[in-house]
Amino acid sequence: MGRYLLHRLSSLLLVLVGISLLAFFLGVISPGDPVEISLSQSGLYTPSPEQVAAMRQQLGLNDPLYIQYFRWIYGVIHGNFGTSYLNRRSVGGELARRLPYTIQLAACSMCFACVFGFTFGILSAAYQGRFIDRCIKWFANILLSFPNFWLALLLILVLAEILGWLPTSGVGGQRHMVMPAITLSGAAAAGLVRLMRSSLLAELGKQYFLAANARGLSRASLLLRTAFPNAVLPAVTMMGNYLGGVLGGSVVVETMFALPGIGSYAIEAIYARDYPALQGYVLLTGFVFVVITFTVDVICALINPKIRLGGKTV
Repeated sequence: MGRYLLHRLSSLLLVLVGISLLAFFLGVISPGDPVEISLSQSGLYTPSPEQVAAMRQQLGLNDPLYIQYFRWIYGVIHGNFGTSYLNRRSVGGELARRLPYTIQLAACSMCFACVFGFTFGILSAAYQGRFIDRCIKWFANILLSFPNFWLALLLILVLAEILGWLPTSGVGGQRHMVMPAITLSGAAAAGLVRLMRSSLLAELGKQYFLAANARGLSRASLLLRTAFPNAVLPAVTMMGNYLGGVLGGSVVVETMFALPGIGSYAIEAIYARDYPALQGYVLLTGFVFVVITFTVDVICALINPKIRLGGKTV
């Protein structure tokens, strides 16, 4: 297990270095001069060449790129993500302020996806070929075909405008997270249903399952206690990747429901060409995704020894 963890950690460090380079050069190659953007935020006047030159010297933009990169990454390691061009606030402080909203959204959407996916995936496998199975597969296919923004509009129309059960946007309690979480978890829940169904059905024909069935165990016991622990491994991997993607890919949902998370912060940064904010967002979301992926790999290795043994049997 130690060798496996060492191998995964070395890979993780290389990926983090690549993400940091991507985040830095994303700001470097983006169109527009950050100095002119910073000086002309008010739009009342055009900065003079002397002001631009002085600002470039102050921000260290005249230094070689490798020096700028190492200075930036040194600041990031010490918790300094830079200063926003838009409002002159700390990027790290703004990300820290907005991150809890995105985490709350991710946690709620994970709950919806897991409850719906595991429950209906097991039911679909238990009633294979029957009416319940066909209904679940039909509903899962419908969910997979809905784009996030379309599902969001449908939920707002039905649950907020017609029925008046839920608020349309903003924050203020768990009720505000229901529609965003359903929107964000729809496709993942449907995918989890199909994955759990196929994984469970694949286990039904294996020798250990047939031996357990020959002992006269109940259908529920066979599925939940015998087949489920072996079938859940692909689902753990899928949901881990989904959680990492949610933390970095909730831009559309946060924008549509006016949630002040890091996704909406990234959209504001793109509109304003606020490159330090965008760099901080890319670096943070990349780091979170890599850490979650590493955690999922460790969990899978603990569940299935073949993974940490490189596919070899003991």
